Amino acid sequence: MANKQEQFNELQKKNLEAAMRLAQLSIENSQRIMEIQVTAAKSLFEEGVHNAKAMSTVKDPKDMMNLRANYAQTTTEKMLACAREIAEITATTQAEFGKLVGEQLTSGSQDMFEAMQKMFKGMPISDQNAMGAMQTAMDTTRSAFEQMTRASTEAFQAFNPQGGKGRK
Repeated sequence: MANKQEQFNELQKKNLEAAMRLAQLSIENSQRIMEIQVTAAKSLFEEGVHNAKAMSTVKDPKDMMNLRANYAQTTTEKMLACAREIAEITATTQAEFGKLVGEQLTSGSQDMFEAMQKMFKGMPISDQNAMGAMQTAMDTTRSAFEQMTRASTEAFQAFNPQGGKGRK
């Protein structure tokens, strides 16, 4: 009985480790996105102050319009660059998240099926037909689970059309 409890504890430990890796990935990428946003906001603020000072010294309306147009263009370019960087981080995170979930589903199912097979082998079943039926049921379940794992992996990959190629 203790061996079965140890197997169950090991499965729980692996699931907890996977959850911790996913949480760490989420925290790290949230921090990266916040840093990008803070840097962009600071840069836009400084540029806005510089532009306001420059506009206060301009006398010609045409020069003022050019200054405003340049400011609007550079602001738009910076905002788009920031959005692209955040989108790249998001796509990379989705790909990594999908990979981790896929790995967890695959390894977790394998561990669970191995534990169940060990449990069934330890049971005092004298009828070979009953044991064969249980083995067939387990094989069918494993096959269905593997199909679900492949489908979930493909679904996560659909979120990242680059297939992770955009990583730096």
